[in-house]
Amino acid sequence: MGIVLFGLSVGSMAGVVGSGRLVRRVSTRPVIMVGIALVITGVLVIAVGSSAGAALIVFSGLVFVGIGSGLGEVALNIDAAALEKLLKRSVLPTLHGCYSLGTLVGAILGISLTAAQFPVVWHLVLSSIVMAGLGLWAILSIPGGTGASSPDFGSRFGLTTARRKRSVWLQPTVLVLGLVVLAVAFAEGSANDWLPLLMVDGFGLTGAQSSTIFAAFAAVMTIGRFAGQPLIQRLGKSRVLIGSVVLAAIGVVVVSVAATPALTVGGVVLWGLGASLGFPVGISAAGDSSDRPGQRVSAVTTVGYLAFLVGPPVLGFLGERYGLREAILLVAAVLACATLILVTNDTYVSVREKRKARVTR
Repeated sequence: MGIVLFGLSVGSMAGVVGSGRLVRRVSTRPVIMVGIALVITGVLVIAVGSSAGAALIVFSGLVFVGIGSGLGEVALNIDAAALEKLLKRSVLPTLHGCYSLGTLVGAILGISLTAAQFPVVWHLVLSSIVMAGLGLWAILSIPGGTGASSPDFGSRFGLTTARRKRSVWLQPTVLVLGLVVLAVAFAEGSANDWLPLLMVDGFGLTGAQSSTIFAAFAAVMTIGRFAGQPLIQRLGKSRVLIGSVVLAAIGVVVVSVAATPALTVGGVVLWGLGASLGFPVGISAAGDSSDRPGQRVSAVTTVGYLAFLVGPPVLGFLGERYGLREAILLVAAVLACATLILVTNDTYVSVREKRKARVTR
């Protein structure tokens, strides 16, 4: 299972790594359109693979889905960062909440159709039709030109794109936020990939029960992200980021050591709440700059996606050897490292937040 999921990881990294450059060349809208098309193609390939019982075909479909998701996600985050500057308020958590809402809807449909013994192939085909309709409707409202590069100081003086990109990657803010987003993405991706199986193997629950717990995780993620905007306005991005990472770490540990299913559900709730805001707040903080915000968002997103590359197979192999309950402690350890990075480094705090803190003192 870990190897099959690795197809999604490989595709995602390929899409993320290439997305920033494509956006700078053609803007966000065409990249999002191609991403949607690849996701739909991948889901249809997975439908074929599942009907044939061919793991290699499913792997290939997941590669397509990953490339499309990676391309689209970076471009959408660049659009969202530009929207925040226009509105002068944080909207990334709400937009990521829509992503979680889609996950929740998908989980509920999956539970219902599985219970009704609806054919998987037709489930995926119908999902592709719905995605195509929604994608076509949405793309018409996305403005053109966002994120496209124009000749700047660096290009006039002969600096190459690679050199300018390296300077963005070496910014302390990008490094700190990238590592934190990686940790939170690892926590979120681990739940997406392994939580249902963890409930079955680790606690002896049925498939329907484990899927219901995963749906609860998706619901908590959705609620947390939609509630994020007022929370950020009240506490600031730095405090919300630290709180999110700590809460997610506590939740993962509770799930790992819980003695009863009820306690496990409590851990899943904490896990979901903590993971809900870390990624969008980290991306939003990366865009808080007049110095190439699109490239900063792209860089931080790319580092975060490393978690999706290494997470599924690593947890799969560790789970096979030690058990999934023990394997997810690695997620808690990574989150603990991210917490240490945040509390010992304030380079990620925006100038506006630092001024507010000084006024408060």
